[in-house]
Amino acid sequence: MKAVIVCVSVSHGNTLRVADAMAQPLGARIVSPEEADPRELAAADLVGFGSGVFYGRFHPRLTDFVRALPTGQRSDRRGGRAFVFATSGLPETPVIPFTRPFVRLLEGKGFGVDGTFSCRALDTWAPFRLVGGLNKRRPSSDDLSAARAFAERLRDAHQVKR
Repeated sequence: MKAVIVCVSVSHGNTLRVADAMAQPLGARIVSPEEADPRELAAADLVGFGSGVFYGRFHPRLTDFVRALPTGQRSDRRGGRAFVFATSGLPETPVIPFTRPFVRLLEGKGFGVDGTFSCRALDTWAPFRLVGGLNKRRPSSDDLSAARAFAERLRDAHQVKR
């Protein structure tokens, strides 16, 4: 299985740590949006997209990259398979959903999204900086184990489909 993870990790390296945990069982290469080659993504069996959450949204570098991808880029018409992951200081809520809009964006580009993963992470946004940040020890080893297990389930499900 060929897998690629497109990741934006800008504040504390939290999202990259999660991407590393997921890349291991998938045998995936991790790239930034600027390094990602749309042809490589089109040829991949599975593509992960992840970033930290900023003001309730994925990082603009990642969303701009996905918006610029051609729609339905797979020549075999199967559609690409994808997954989404995020790190955030606050949990996702129905009032502020950060994964659903991004999943819809990917689906609009022709990806089938096989799942989402998110975990809490150190957040030093303005008011939280005054107390040294939220979630000071996150992502924890348990969070990284959960990310790895999520990737293993994706890998195993993909192998069954083949």
